[in-house]
Amino acid sequence: MAIKDAIKAWEEKHQQNAAEATVVKLLMCQPFIVKMDASLAQLAKVEHLALSTNMIEKISNLHGLSYLRVLSLGRNYIKKIEGLEAVADTLEELWISYNLIEKLNGVECCKKLKILYASNNKIKAWDGIATAQTLPVLEDLLLFGNPLEEKATADGNWVQEMSKRFPVLRKLDGRPIIREDAKGEDDDGGDN
Repeated sequence: MAIKDAIKAWEEKHQQNAAEATVVKLLMCQPFIVKMDASLAQLAKVEHLALSTNMIEKISNLHGLSYLRVLSLGRNYIKKIEGLEAVADTLEELWISYNLIEKLNGVECCKKLKILYASNNKIKAWDGIATAQTLPVLEDLLLFGNPLEEKATADGNWVQEMSKRFPVLRKLDGRPIIREDAKGEDDDGGDN
């Protein structure tokens, strides 16, 4: 299904003009959406765009989505993160779990990204997540089910390694990160 047809079906179902909508969910369209085409530009006010559970292979045509804060592309066939430069100034959440991604390269342009859900992909090595380390406000990262996470968890050092590599991270794989206080504030300061 083409994006323009999916948008038209969404408008009919919701009795709303998609150009005015702030949340548009084009999930599991039948037939599936296979391409993010230029029709996305008509979603001028969208803040949350969900295209999960389709057959999209490439992130593209996000130009004109100047209010986009949440992009949901889980359960597609995306192999590479690209095309985010168009929304780099506004994107705060990227949901790309259950795809075919081997590296998080391409997210580094999104300096406002707080949440990155990339579980159940194909990330095998530490260099596959290195570019995400440059994200200054990333606080919630989901990487469960990637070969890298599975191996590091089996080795018993996943949370420790991730805490070192991502010092501002507050939540990893759905669980809060508890860091030992480097200043020793656990001391009661007494002389006894």
